[in-house]
Amino acid sequence: MSIPADISKSNKNNLKLIVMIIDTLENLGKYVVLNPLFAEVVDFLKTHDLLTMEPGSYPIKDKDVTLKLSLTKQRTKESAFLETHIEMIDIQVPITCAETFGYTPLCDLPAFEYDAENDITKYGDTKPQTYVTVTPGQFVIFFPQDGHAPCIIDKEEIKKAIFKIKV
Repeated sequence: MSIPADISKSNKNNLKLIVMIIDTLENLGKYVVLNPLFAEVVDFLKTHDLLTMEPGSYPIKDKDVTLKLSLTKQRTKESAFLETHIEMIDIQVPITCAETFGYTPLCDLPAFEYDAENDITKYGDTKPQTYVTVTPGQFVIFFPQDGHAPCIIDKEEIKKAIFKIKV
């Protein structure tokens, strides 16, 4: 099965890339074609209730798929920071409230130091180009080329799931 043209774009080097995806959890299985490890997340969600699980780190498949379930404090558009990851794809699922994410494609971000131990580059005070809001029952997938600023909420904290999937 090929990747639908509407979920990919070319960057400034004319490389075909998959871009951020937002959809409902019931459709997550349709994206397994992008990375077979997504099937592990689909199966996990069928057998676990994220709302009742305790925050923590849950290995799902060796080091290739991990769930980080967290209660995270509110960030505002002013305090949120852009980040990217090289080794892992994020599937982020807000559980207790809507979550807004800042977004800027990696090709438009300035150079910052990569923290290989934590697989993260933080982009300081760089502000996102745009914002998207994801509600409970939906998910967002951030690939390595997707700069994202998570946890922008209008509540004091959010319970959310971040599935980390090996590229």
